[in-house]
Amino acid sequence: MLKSLLASGVALAALSAGAAQAQTEIQWWHAMGGELGQKLEAVAEAFNETQGDYRIVPVYRGTYPETLTAAIAAFRANEQPAIVQVFEVGTGTMMAAQGAVYPVYQLMADHDKPFDPADYLSSVVGYYSDTEGNILSLPFNSSTPIMYYNKEIFEAAGLDPETPPATWAEMEAAMNQIVESGAAPCGLTTAWISWIHTENFSALHNSPIGTLENGFGGLGTEFTLNNEIVARHWDNFKRWQDEGLYRYGGPVGGPDAQPMFFAGECGIFMNSSAGRAAVVANTDFEVGFAPLPYYDDIVDSPMNSIIGGATLWVLQGRPAEEYQGVAEFFAYLSQADVQASWHQDTGYLPITNAAYDLGVEQGYYEANPGSDVSILQMTRVEPNENSKGLRFGSYTQIRTMIDEEFEAVLSGDKTGIEALNSLVERGNALLREFEAANS
Repeated sequence: MLKSLLASGVALAALSAGAAQAQTEIQWWHAMGGELGQKLEAVAEAFNETQGDYRIVPVYRGTYPETLTAAIAAFRANEQPAIVQVFEVGTGTMMAAQGAVYPVYQLMADHDKPFDPADYLSSVVGYYSDTEGNILSLPFNSSTPIMYYNKEIFEAAGLDPETPPATWAEMEAAMNQIVESGAAPCGLTTAWISWIHTENFSALHNSPIGTLENGFGGLGTEFTLNNEIVARHWDNFKRWQDEGLYRYGGPVGGPDAQPMFFAGECGIFMNSSAGRAAVVANTDFEVGFAPLPYYDDIVDSPMNSIIGGATLWVLQGRPAEEYQGVAEFFAYLSQADVQASWHQDTGYLPITNAAYDLGVEQGYYEANPGSDVSILQMTRVEPNENSKGLRFGSYTQIRTMIDEEFEAVLSGDKTGIEALNSLVERGNALLREFEAANS
């Protein structure tokens, strides 16, 4: 009997090993570390637990630019993953990679999975679609910039904590009151000069940053950022800095800005809506959430803000069975409850209308005031050619140029228009190189 039991155990172990080996592993390269990375891994594991045929394996590959660079190198070496997370400004680069991408709309159709663009927020869909309206990558972690403010500092400064500044004129008045009252040594800090105060700033004021519909119309686009609207805004930052109202948070994502807000050094902070979870977790004061301000002498009312974050691109060259698993995974990610949970846990937008409706039904927005600011800001008007986003090649390098030129303004080496003239000249040179390489 003992021999029989041992033999049965060996047989069962062999069957289990065989089942495990039969499971298809699918690599998902991503750029999310820290708390967001943990939440991403939890999403993958939740999918893995729903079935036994496929296993999504998240692999952290560094920052967004590092992840994109790694994916391109891996594809050239025929070692690419099935899925790669690419930030929004990498869209032009991915679209130009002929033969490397398996468009999501085609993937889902090939594997008989429902995929209707009408299910997704229009402002998200437009950014990642081709000229025929086909979605090329799966919207996953879409965000938009918003304003955070310290309600305790507002009260101490004699400001109404329930009425944040809506215009830049009101913002300047609030910054002055915060500093002059001694409520905080700084009125404003911000992340992402490029994304928030150049790209989104232009969209809100219905001003193009490039020709050919901000690059959506083709590779022959040129930058038009050297205009009086952006120059005025950049010059104002220089003045606010000199007057002690504003503190620079650093290039790219502004790594020094968030700590200044957490520590109560600055009363107002502008960053991605996806920073909501970190703000709530790292502050011991009541935080207010509000839309980005606008210059009311330029526009009567602002346009929609544009998205940031990333989408999931599928790369060609993997075994056929992996693509069936990717389609299954993408169908899972698009479910209302999955999207609603991801949105509520992180601050990223609910990419589907159903996910937002579910949040309303659950009472989430009522219980968490300000949590719908990003959605309302994104959807307050129908996007037009100036506010649907941007699509330029080599834009990662161009964002670095934006930071360099903005810093030249802060240091007093250039005026706003001088810096922007230089930016346009440098940026257009890169666009021509990209055009020549991808035509």
